[in-house]
Amino acid sequence: MNVFLWILQALLAVAFALAGLMKASQPKEKLARSMPWTDDFSAGTVKFVGAVEILGALGLILPAATGIVTWLTPLASTGLAVTMVLAGITHARRNEPGAIAFNAVLLILAAVIGWGRFGPYAF
Repeated sequence: MNVFLWILQALLAVAFALAGLMKASQPKEKLARSMPWTDDFSAGTVKFVGAVEILGALGLILPAATGIVTWLTPLASTGLAVTMVLAGITHARRNEPGAIAFNAVLLILAAVIGWGRFGPYAF
């Protein structure tokens, strides 16, 4: 199970790091073409969401890999799960069921990591 959790952590970290880098590095107007939800938020908020996703991705890997403050890994997965709940609410308000489904998958993966790393497979 530990190997399974590491694989999930790596996959989720890559997904959130790529999404976060895109949001943090590109102008809101360019993002609006592929992410229409950005029209509902300020440029600063979109960049903040990107920064949160990057920090969450780092938190999934670095503490566990270095053995330093390992409790940050399950905390990062919990924070990313909360982020996906908020994203799901945004997409529900905009009536975007495909995006809600994608957020739900990421939420479940983050919740499994949180459960495993807080519980029976903690570091």
